[in-house]
Amino acid sequence: MAHKVTYIPGDGIGPEVVEAAREVIDATGVKIEWERADAGAEVEVRTGSNLPDATIEQIARSGVALKGPTATAVGRGSRSANVGLRKALDLYANLRPVKSIPGIKSRYENVDLVVVRENTEGLYSGLEHIVVPGVVEAIKIVTERASTRIARFAFEYARRHKRKKVTVVHKANIMKLSDGLFLESARNVARNYSDIEFEDVIVDALCTKLVLDPSQFDVLLLENLYGDIISDLCAGLVGGLGVVGGANIGDTAAVFEAVHGTAPDIAGKGVANPTAVLLSAEMMLLHLGEHEAAARLRGAIEKVLGEGKVRTRDLGGTATLREYVDALKAALA
Repeated sequence: MAHKVTYIPGDGIGPEVVEAAREVIDATGVKIEWERADAGAEVEVRTGSNLPDATIEQIARSGVALKGPTATAVGRGSRSANVGLRKALDLYANLRPVKSIPGIKSRYENVDLVVVRENTEGLYSGLEHIVVPGVVEAIKIVTERASTRIARFAFEYARRHKRKKVTVVHKANIMKLSDGLFLESARNVARNYSDIEFEDVIVDALCTKLVLDPSQFDVLLLENLYGDIISDLCAGLVGGLGVVGGANIGDTAAVFEAVHGTAPDIAGKGVANPTAVLLSAEMMLLHLGEHEAAARLRGAIEKVLGEGKVRTRDLGGTATLREYVDALKAALA
Protein backbone atom coordinates (compact mmCIF):
# COMPACT_ATOMS: atom_id res chain seq x y z
CA MET A 1 0.00 0.00 0.00
CA ALA A 2 1.09 3.55 -0.70
CA HIS A 3 1.62 5.95 2.17
CA LYS A 4 -0.55 9.06 2.03
CA VAL A 5 1.63 12.11 2.63
CA THR A 6 0.64 15.77 2.49
CA TYR A 7 3.24 18.10 1.01
CA ILE A 8 3.38 21.86 1.53
CA PRO A 9 5.60 23.74 -0.96
CA GLY A 10 5.90 26.89 1.18
CA ASP A 11 7.46 30.20 0.16
CA GLY A 12 10.63 31.37 -1.59
CA ILE A 13 12.78 28.36 -2.48
CA GLY A 14 10.27 26.08 -0.78
CA PRO A 15 8.49 24.83 -3.93
CA GLU A 16 11.82 24.03 -5.60
CA VAL A 17 13.39 22.11 -2.73
CA VAL A 18 10.19 20.25 -1.82
CA GLU A 19 9.67 19.18 -5.44
CA ALA A 20 13.30 18.02 -5.56
CA ALA A 21 12.82 16.07 -2.34
CA ARG A 22 9.68 14.40 -3.66
CA GLU A 23 11.58 13.32 -6.77
CA VAL A 24 14.44 11.83 -4.76
CA ILE A 25 12.08 10.12 -2.29
CA ASP A 26 10.19 8.54 -5.19
CA ALA A 27 13.54 7.32 -6.53
CA THR A 28 14.02 5.24 -3.36
CA GLY A 29 11.12 3.08 -4.52
CA VAL A 30 8.83 3.86 -1.59
CA LYS A 31 5.25 4.16 -2.75
CA ILE A 32 3.80 7.51 -1.67
CA GLU A 33 0.51 9.07 -2.63
CA TRP A 34 1.30 12.78 -2.48
CA GLU A 35 -1.44 15.30 -1.67
CA ARG A 36 -0.74 19.01 -1.91
CA ALA A 37 -1.76 21.58 0.69
CA ASP A 38 -0.73 25.21 1.12
CA ALA A 39 0.60 27.42 3.90
CA GLY A 40 2.74 30.56 4.15
CA ALA A 41 2.87 34.15 3.02
CA GLU A 42 2.03 33.52 -0.62
CA VAL A 43 -1.17 31.63 0.16
CA GLU A 44 -2.11 34.38 2.64
CA VAL A 45 -2.07 36.90 -0.20
CA ARG A 46 -4.52 34.72 -2.12
CA THR A 47 -6.78 33.51 0.67
CA GLY A 48 -6.30 35.87 3.61
CA SER A 49 -4.81 33.13 5.80
CA ASN A 50 -1.27 31.77 5.99
CA LEU A 51 -2.68 28.49 7.33
CA PRO A 52 -6.02 27.61 5.74
CA ASP A 53 -8.34 25.28 7.66
CA ALA A 54 -8.26 22.90 4.70
CA THR A 55 -4.52 22.42 5.19
CA ILE A 56 -4.90 21.52 8.85
CA GLU A 57 -7.75 19.14 8.04
CA GLN A 58 -5.76 17.42 5.30
CA ILE A 59 -2.71 16.85 7.51
CA ALA A 60 -4.98 15.53 10.24
CA ARG A 61 -6.36 12.99 7.75
CA SER A 62 -3.00 11.88 6.30
CA GLY A 63 -1.17 12.03 9.62
CA VAL A 64 2.12 12.91 7.89
CA ALA A 65 3.33 16.00 6.03
CA LEU A 66 6.53 17.15 4.33
CA LYS A 67 6.80 20.93 4.49
CA GLY A 68 8.95 23.56 2.83
CA PRO A 69 9.97 26.80 4.59
CA THR A 70 7.31 29.46 5.06
CA ALA A 71 7.86 33.20 5.53
CA THR A 72 6.90 34.97 8.76
CA ALA A 73 6.86 38.75 9.14
CA VAL A 74 9.07 40.12 11.92
CA GLY A 75 7.34 42.27 14.54
CA ARG A 76 4.07 42.52 12.62
CA GLY A 77 1.54 40.56 10.62
CA SER A 78 0.02 37.13 11.13
CA ARG A 79 1.20 34.49 13.55
CA SER A 80 3.75 32.06 12.13
CA ALA A 81 2.21 29.23 10.10
CA ASN A 82 4.61 26.87 11.85
CA VAL A 83 3.34 27.89 15.27
CA GLY A 84 -0.22 27.61 14.00
CA LEU A 85 0.37 24.06 12.76
CA ARG A 86 1.91 22.98 16.04
CA LYS A 87 -0.99 24.40 18.01
CA ALA A 88 -3.75 23.09 15.76
CA LEU A 89 -2.37 19.54 15.54
CA ASP A 90 -0.78 19.44 19.03
CA LEU A 91 2.66 18.73 17.58
CA TYR A 92 4.25 18.99 20.99
CA ALA A 93 7.71 17.59 20.20
CA ASN A 94 10.20 19.36 17.96
CA LEU A 95 12.92 16.90 16.98
CA ARG A 96 16.20 18.04 15.46
CA PRO A 97 18.94 15.42 14.92
CA VAL A 98 22.30 17.11 14.38
CA LYS A 99 24.89 14.88 12.75
CA SER A 100 28.09 15.58 10.85
CA ILE A 101 28.02 14.83 7.12
CA PRO A 102 31.26 13.59 5.53
CA GLY A 103 32.86 16.25 3.39
CA ILE A 104 30.97 19.18 4.91
CA LYS A 105 33.52 21.47 6.50
CA SER A 106 32.83 22.56 10.08
CA ARG A 107 34.77 23.15 13.27
CA TYR A 108 33.98 19.69 14.60
CA GLU A 109 33.94 16.14 13.33
CA ASN A 110 31.66 13.28 14.31
CA VAL A 111 29.01 15.45 15.96
CA ASP A 112 25.98 13.30 16.71
CA LEU A 113 23.39 14.78 19.05
CA VAL A 114 19.63 15.28 19.15
CA VAL A 115 17.68 18.35 20.26
CA VAL A 116 14.22 17.68 21.72
CA ARG A 117 12.21 20.87 22.21
CA GLU A 118 8.83 21.36 23.85
CA ASN A 119 6.69 22.92 21.17
CA THR A 120 3.45 24.19 22.64
CA GLU A 121 4.03 26.58 25.52
CA GLY A 122 6.70 28.68 27.28
CA LEU A 123 7.21 32.19 25.94
CA TYR A 124 5.90 31.00 22.57
CA SER A 125 2.39 30.70 23.97
CA GLY A 126 1.75 34.07 22.29
CA LEU A 127 0.33 35.71 25.40
CA GLU A 128 1.49 39.31 25.06
CA HIS A 129 -0.21 42.59 25.81
CA ILE A 130 0.55 46.26 26.23
CA VAL A 131 0.38 47.24 29.91
CA VAL A 132 0.78 50.95 29.19
CA PRO A 133 2.29 52.65 26.15
CA GLY A 134 5.95 51.67 26.00
CA VAL A 135 5.55 48.63 28.28
CA VAL A 136 4.76 45.16 26.94
CA GLU A 137 4.22 42.07 29.08
CA ALA A 138 4.79 38.54 27.74
CA ILE A 139 3.58 35.59 29.80
CA LYS A 140 5.60 32.39 30.00
CA ILE A 141 3.43 29.31 30.46
CA VAL A 142 4.94 26.10 31.84
CA THR A 143 2.73 23.18 32.85
CA GLU A 144 3.55 19.90 34.52
CA ARG A 145 1.54 18.05 31.86
CA ALA A 146 3.46 19.44 28.88
CA SER A 147 6.82 19.24 30.65
CA THR A 148 6.25 15.60 31.60
CA ARG A 149 5.03 14.72 28.13
CA ILE A 150 8.09 16.13 26.35
CA ALA A 151 10.46 14.59 28.90
CA ARG A 152 8.88 11.19 28.32
CA PHE A 153 9.22 11.71 24.55
CA ALA A 154 12.94 12.47 24.97
CA PHE A 155 13.60 9.41 27.11
CA GLU A 156 11.58 7.12 24.87
CA TYR A 157 13.47 8.44 21.85
CA ALA A 158 16.78 7.88 23.64
CA ARG A 159 15.86 4.31 24.53
CA ARG A 160 14.50 3.48 21.07
CA HIS A 161 17.59 4.85 19.33
CA LYS A 162 20.06 3.43 21.87
CA ARG A 163 21.15 6.83 23.14
CA LYS A 164 22.97 6.89 26.45
CA LYS A 165 22.19 10.26 28.06
CA VAL A 166 19.49 12.91 28.31
CA THR A 167 20.46 16.44 29.40
CA VAL A 168 17.66 18.75 30.51
CA VAL A 169 18.43 22.43 29.88
CA HIS A 170 16.95 25.20 32.03
CA LYS A 171 17.41 28.51 33.87
CA ALA A 172 15.92 27.35 37.15
CA ASN A 173 18.51 29.28 39.15
CA ILE A 174 16.68 32.48 38.10
CA MET A 175 13.18 31.36 37.02
CA LYS A 176 12.72 29.09 39.99
CA LEU A 177 9.02 28.38 39.48
CA SER A 178 8.63 28.05 35.70
CA ASP A 179 11.96 26.50 34.77
CA GLY A 180 11.95 24.80 38.15
CA LEU A 181 8.75 22.97 37.19
CA PHE A 182 10.21 21.92 33.83
CA LEU A 183 13.35 20.60 35.55
CA GLU A 184 11.46 18.76 38.29
CA SER A 185 9.11 17.17 35.74
CA ALA A 186 12.11 15.87 33.79
CA ARG A 187 13.69 14.52 36.97
CA ASN A 188 10.49 12.65 37.81
CA VAL A 189 10.38 11.06 34.37
CA ALA A 190 14.09 10.17 34.52
CA ARG A 191 13.45 7.94 37.54
CA ASN A 192 11.64 5.51 35.23
CA TYR A 193 14.62 5.20 32.86
CA SER A 194 17.48 3.87 34.94
CA ASP A 195 19.21 2.61 31.78
CA ILE A 196 19.72 6.20 30.54
CA GLU A 197 22.04 8.70 32.21
CA PHE A 198 20.37 11.95 33.26
CA GLU A 199 21.85 15.35 33.98
CA ASP A 200 20.79 18.99 33.98
CA VAL A 201 22.64 22.09 32.83
CA ILE A 202 21.87 25.82 32.89
CA VAL A 203 21.21 27.13 29.39
CA ASP A 204 24.03 29.72 29.24
CA ALA A 205 26.53 27.14 30.52
CA LEU A 206 25.27 24.76 27.84
CA CYS A 207 26.17 27.27 25.12
CA THR A 208 29.76 27.42 26.35
CA LYS A 209 30.01 23.64 26.64
CA LEU A 210 28.58 23.08 23.16
CA VAL A 211 31.08 25.31 21.40
CA LEU A 212 33.96 23.85 23.42
CA ASP A 213 33.08 20.18 23.02
CA PRO A 214 29.73 19.06 21.59
CA SER A 215 30.67 15.40 21.95
CA GLN A 216 29.84 15.53 25.68
CA PHE A 217 26.11 15.67 24.84
CA ASP A 218 23.72 13.13 23.41
CA VAL A 219 20.02 14.08 23.73
CA LEU A 220 19.21 17.65 24.80
CA LEU A 221 15.78 18.33 26.33
CA LEU A 222 14.65 21.96 26.33
CA GLU A 223 11.59 24.11 26.72
CA ASN A 224 10.35 26.08 23.73
CA LEU A 225 12.43 29.26 23.47
CA TYR A 226 15.70 27.68 24.60
CA GLY A 227 15.14 24.82 22.17
CA ASP A 228 14.56 27.17 19.26
CA ILE A 229 17.85 28.97 19.89
CA ILE A 230 19.99 25.96 20.81
CA SER A 231 18.80 23.87 17.87
CA ASP A 232 20.12 26.53 15.48
CA LEU A 233 23.37 26.78 17.42
CA CYS A 234 23.78 23.02 17.10
CA ALA A 235 23.11 23.19 13.36
CA GLY A 236 26.07 25.55 13.13
CA LEU A 237 28.27 22.84 14.60
CA VAL A 238 27.81 20.67 11.51
CA GLY A 239 27.66 23.24 8.71
CA GLY A 240 24.46 25.22 9.10
CA LEU A 241 20.71 25.04 8.73
CA GLY A 242 21.02 23.77 5.17
CA VAL A 243 22.32 20.38 6.31
CA VAL A 244 19.99 19.42 9.16
CA GLY A 245 16.45 18.12 9.12
CA GLY A 246 13.62 18.66 11.54
CA ALA A 247 10.23 17.36 12.61
CA ASN A 248 7.25 18.43 14.69
CA ILE A 249 5.60 15.37 16.16
CA GLY A 250 2.37 14.74 18.06
CA ASP A 251 0.38 11.69 19.01
CA THR A 252 -1.72 11.66 15.82
CA ALA A 253 0.27 13.67 13.24
CA ALA A 254 3.82 14.62 12.30
CA VAL A 255 5.16 17.39 10.07
CA PHE A 256 8.68 17.04 8.68
CA GLU A 257 10.19 20.30 7.50
CA ALA A 258 13.27 22.19 6.41
CA VAL A 259 14.46 24.34 9.29
CA HIS A 260 16.06 27.08 7.18
CA GLY A 261 14.48 30.21 5.76
CA THR A 262 12.81 30.91 2.45
CA ALA A 263 15.88 32.53 0.78
CA PRO A 264 13.82 34.76 -1.55
CA ASP A 265 16.99 36.15 -3.14
CA ILE A 266 17.66 32.85 -4.91
CA ALA A 267 14.09 31.63 -5.36
CA GLY A 268 13.39 30.41 -8.88
CA LYS A 269 17.06 30.40 -9.91
CA GLY A 270 17.57 26.64 -9.65
CA VAL A 271 20.51 26.89 -7.26
CA ALA A 272 18.87 26.11 -3.90
CA ASN A 273 20.10 23.29 -1.68
CA PRO A 274 17.40 20.68 -0.84
CA THR A 275 19.52 18.76 1.69
CA ALA A 276 17.62 19.98 4.75
CA VAL A 277 14.29 18.88 3.26
CA LEU A 278 15.84 15.56 2.24
CA LEU A 279 17.15 14.93 5.76
CA SER A 280 13.69 15.77 7.06
CA ALA A 281 12.38 13.25 4.54
CA GLU A 282 14.79 10.67 5.96
CA MET A 283 13.12 11.22 9.33
CA MET A 284 9.72 10.94 7.65
CA LEU A 285 10.61 7.60 6.08
CA LEU A 286 11.74 6.28 9.46
CA HIS A 287 8.44 7.48 10.93
CA LEU A 288 6.60 5.57 8.19
CA GLY A 289 8.55 2.41 8.95
CA GLU A 290 10.54 2.59 5.70
CA HIS A 291 13.90 2.04 7.39
CA GLU A 292 15.74 0.61 4.40
CA ALA A 293 14.72 3.51 2.16
CA ALA A 294 15.69 6.01 4.87
CA ALA A 295 19.16 4.43 5.15
CA ARG A 296 19.59 4.50 1.38
CA LEU A 297 18.57 8.16 1.23
CA ARG A 298 21.01 9.12 3.98
CA GLY A 299 23.71 7.05 2.27
CA ALA A 300 23.16 8.80 -1.06
CA ILE A 301 23.43 12.24 0.54
CA GLU A 302 26.62 11.31 2.38
CA LYS A 303 28.11 9.72 -0.75
CA VAL A 304 27.45 12.68 -3.04
CA LEU A 305 28.49 15.36 -0.54
CA GLY A 306 31.44 13.28 0.67
CA GLU A 307 32.84 12.93 -2.83
CA GLY A 308 32.69 16.72 -3.17
CA LYS A 309 32.15 16.73 -6.94
CA VAL A 310 28.53 17.86 -6.88
CA ARG A 311 27.66 20.52 -4.32
CA THR A 312 25.36 23.50 -4.39
CA ARG A 313 26.76 27.02 -4.01
CA ASP A 314 26.00 27.35 -0.31
CA LEU A 315 28.27 24.34 0.31
CA GLY A 316 31.14 25.76 -1.72
CA GLY A 317 30.30 24.11 -5.03
CA THR A 318 28.89 25.17 -8.38
CA ALA A 319 26.17 22.57 -8.94
CA THR A 320 22.63 23.53 -9.76
CA LEU A 321 19.68 22.04 -7.93
CA ARG A 322 19.01 19.83 -10.97
CA GLU A 323 22.58 18.52 -11.04
CA TYR A 324 22.48 17.72 -7.32
CA VAL A 325 19.17 15.86 -7.61
CA ASP A 326 20.47 13.85 -10.57
CA ALA A 327 23.60 12.91 -8.60
CA LEU A 328 21.48 11.75 -5.65
CA LYS A 329 19.25 9.67 -7.90
CA ALA A 330 22.32 8.08 -9.50
CA ALA A 331 23.67 7.23 -6.04
CA LEU A 332 20.35 5.56 -5.19
CA ALA A 333 20.28 3.50 -8.37
